[in-house]
Amino acid sequence: MPFDRRVWQECLALRDAGWEVHVICPQGTNRDTEPEVVLEDIHIHRYPLQAATGGPVGYLREYSAALWRTRRIARRLGRFDVVHACNPPDLYFLLAKRFKRQGARFVFDQHDLVPELYLSRFNRGKDFLYRAVCWLERRTYQAADVVIATNESYRRMAITRGGKHPDRVFVVRSAPRVERFTLVPEEPQLRKGKPYLLAYLGVMGPQDGVDYALRALAILRYEVGRTDWHAVFIGAGDTFDAMRELAVELKLDDCVEFTGRISDEDLLRYLSTADVCLSPDPTNPLNDVSTMNKVLEYMAMSRPIVSFDLTEARVSAGEAAVYAPANDENAFARQVAYLLDAPEERRRMGRLGRERVAGPLSWDRSKEALVAAYEAAVRPQPTTVPLPRGTGGGVTAPRGSDGATAPQVPSQRTLGQQDAEVAPGVEQPYLPPTYQPEQ
Repeated sequence: MPFDRRVWQECLALRDAGWEVHVICPQGTNRDTEPEVVLEDIHIHRYPLQAATGGPVGYLREYSAALWRTRRIARRLGRFDVVHACNPPDLYFLLAKRFKRQGARFVFDQHDLVPELYLSRFNRGKDFLYRAVCWLERRTYQAADVVIATNESYRRMAITRGGKHPDRVFVVRSAPRVERFTLVPEEPQLRKGKPYLLAYLGVMGPQDGVDYALRALAILRYEVGRTDWHAVFIGAGDTFDAMRELAVELKLDDCVEFTGRISDEDLLRYLSTADVCLSPDPTNPLNDVSTMNKVLEYMAMSRPIVSFDLTEARVSAGEAAVYAPANDENAFARQVAYLLDAPEERRRMGRLGRERVAGPLSWDRSKEALVAAYEAAVRPQPTTVPLPRGTGGGVTAPRGSDGATAPQVPSQRTLGQQDAEVAPGVEQPYLPPTYQPEQ
């Protein structure tokens, strides 16, 4: 924090709603390194943490250390009215139980479906560790007074798999604040002497598809015959070094650039110059139902997108993207080529994307849902659902509350209703005419 954009925006929204907010999180390596800091009235408490290496055992070591250090800081901070925990991992219900015994409420902010994440990341099948993460997810759902989901697919999981009452599950999308994403003058030198710039922004982990993007670019160059582009990959992650090696192996090192994490100012420079943005997340149990931050940020910058055909990618992007069949690198490459040769289509898609992020997908709508979730958390559970037997950082309730009945919870929508509102008229994947480059 505050590098995590979603959580930082949630903190600011809760502050504006009158809550006193404390955040417990890991220290950064090159930034956000102070153990204690107050930024914009948000109290941040950071602990040192070594990132996981070595597969599931490494994650167990990392998560155990995070849980232990979070517990120490939380005990020092004292009592809270609400404990708001993000995942992965689905372990913070263990800490929330202690606060619930003191009268706190537990808000579970589900960033990932951990069982699907395990299947997608480790490819070990439904083994003992898979059953273990399913058990932890169930315990987290049971402990939560309110669940915050990033989209309607996650909300449906909380209701069906988690057994949560529909009025206790709220969709708070990871929408960017559009005022943060402002076009700046293009810088042709970023294209490295080529007519076009392709851009990828995001984490580089095993499930994020950077390898799919690189193989698609190799097809674009050596099979489609397009050499009129330069590509930039912005971000870092577990597979960063492996992806740089793959680019060399595919003979792309002279036309592909890896920047690592960069400042917001440099990010705006690259995205303002980019002609096409890449969202190569492959189809797997997690990605198909997850909302990708990169897609929304591309849209906020009015950039056209090439994506694989994922359920939530279509809900978010609509006609701001073109879609390749699941995991088809050849089709992905040809969709990139199609957009490079269609400047008017690129402009149309960019305009539609910006309008969607500023409208139905805007952070202003998500803020309303977040505040409603907190109002639901601090009032009694629905009588039709038994109270959880058990139940981070935390927040302190607005001072001066008189205990009056909170406003009625907004009605929650089905996936079909949400699709109709967020993506009007987009019921099927948007696919341009089959593109065949000229010889």
